[in-house]
Amino acid sequence: MTSAEPPTGPAEPPQAASILTALGQAAFVWDIASDAIHWTDAAAQVFADIPPATLASGAGLAGLIEPQRSVRTEALAHALAAGGASYRIEYGVRASTTAAVLWIEESGCCLAGADGKPLRVQGIVRLNNERHAREEQLLKLSQHDPVTGELNRTHLLASLAEAIDDAARFRTSFVLMLIGIDHLSRINDAFGFDVADEVIAEIARRIRARLRGGDVLGRFSGNKFGLILKNCSVDDANVAAERFLQGVRDDVIPTKSGPVSATVSIGAVNVPRYARNVEEAVTRAQETLDTASRRPGSYAMWRPNVERDAQRRVNIRVTDEIVTALNERRIVMAFEPVVHAAGRDPAFYECLVRMKQDDGELLLAPDIVPVAEKLGLIRLVDHRVLELVVAELAAAPDVQLSLNISPDTTMDPDWWASIESMMRANPGVAERLIVEITETVAIQDLDDVRGFVTRLKNFGSRIAIDDFGAGYTSFRNLRKLGVDILKIDGAFVQNIARSADDRAFVQTMIDLSRRLGIKTVAEWVQDDESAALLRDWGCDYIQGKVIGLASAERPWLDVPQCRPATG
Repeated sequence: MTSAEPPTGPAEPPQAASILTALGQAAFVWDIASDAIHWTDAAAQVFADIPPATLASGAGLAGLIEPQRSVRTEALAHALAAGGASYRIEYGVRASTTAAVLWIEESGCCLAGADGKPLRVQGIVRLNNERHAREEQLLKLSQHDPVTGELNRTHLLASLAEAIDDAARFRTSFVLMLIGIDHLSRINDAFGFDVADEVIAEIARRIRARLRGGDVLGRFSGNKFGLILKNCSVDDANVAAERFLQGVRDDVIPTKSGPVSATVSIGAVNVPRYARNVEEAVTRAQETLDTASRRPGSYAMWRPNVERDAQRRVNIRVTDEIVTALNERRIVMAFEPVVHAAGRDPAFYECLVRMKQDDGELLLAPDIVPVAEKLGLIRLVDHRVLELVVAELAAAPDVQLSLNISPDTTMDPDWWASIESMMRANPGVAERLIVEITETVAIQDLDDVRGFVTRLKNFGSRIAIDDFGAGYTSFRNLRKLGVDILKIDGAFVQNIARSADDRAFVQTMIDLSRRLGIKTVAEWVQDDESAALLRDWGCDYIQGKVIGLASAERPWLDVPQCRPATG
């Protein structure tokens, strides 16, 4: 025992004391009346650098405990109130204000006298620094991003919610910034993900070095950081944003693969003036970041915009209308004839989407498709159109139909699953189906589009390039794609009777297509004079006002048979 005063309870047997010492534990008896604590010799091993005299009393030990000195007293009081129950607690002690905290785990029991009053406490203590450090590390990992060491998204958003509550309570304001690393995917592609992680970590370090005390930094997503600038005016935010931009762009970032140059763009919003909750704050900061990112290395602060808000209300209404029309089967087809230029007998019909409104009026494709593409609904529309076209082909064994698909649909696995299922369920349909993709899609990623074309041609379907001439795809690419039909953009066709330039352009496209074995369709043919010119130049098919525009009627019901549009 470290105290000369004899223990008030039974002494620890020497063998038990040696076992506890070997385990790094110390036993004690605390006499409540005198406040004296008697320890086994191992106490000096557990409470390193703490004088024995300080440990010799309950008050002395209580004075060392932190962060809450009453934690041990409260636990013992509960145990005594329960009639001498056992207890187990953990607390930190510190020899001095500059010393490291020792984390102690204590377990024991409280004993009462015959009168029921507390008599003594007997227990065991052991040092628990390793487990506590491990738990703190796990807690840190759960709250912080492993690459940067800053808050992860979950805890960043929790800090944002807390900042919004504080701003409302104390009538203050702050600025939320989203800082995006420009073209991080290029760094990934050029150097690898490990180098990109070095860049992310270094940018986080540079931002952190320019923060004030109390500001909050976290990793919002792969290439974005979130930053909460507390008690910050818009003018202050403008100055801070320039510091962040400059801090990244002015010096290259050293990595194991060599120096890497990077820039960031910043979008910000003043809270709570322009954002009342976390969702609004994040959405508006993201909007301004998207705006800033169009000019990499720039900064934008969110401002109210009447036109933008009005357009959003329109988008919400149109989204609801399109989804409702899909659910109520009010998406329908109109059919526009494409005829042989020589004899003007039908070759196939282009299927154009229409949407019936509640008042019976029809919205045309130019009113539906751009909005559906912008709002992310085009894949649903394209799925419905495919169902309708296949149903028409199955019901009319002699007709050939074409359908337009949007750029996103070319890579949509669900669309592929649908068409494969429908082709198997309806033998003979694939050979009478022509799928039209725009020239813009054809030149975005030649390899991906070539795979798309090959899969469709394996079904037996044909591929047409729509609006050819608008993007000036090379004929070499057309040959690589293996398309069957080229539809010449109507903007070049509609004035060929009056424009020598348009005549030269269209005639050249027809000649080159014929040399490559690709059939041609001239769109927007307005009059017989233009139709005659196209026929004489060797154009295979014509389409437009001179033939007849799209109609909900099924023209093939009045025509004995379409002469096939050969590929």
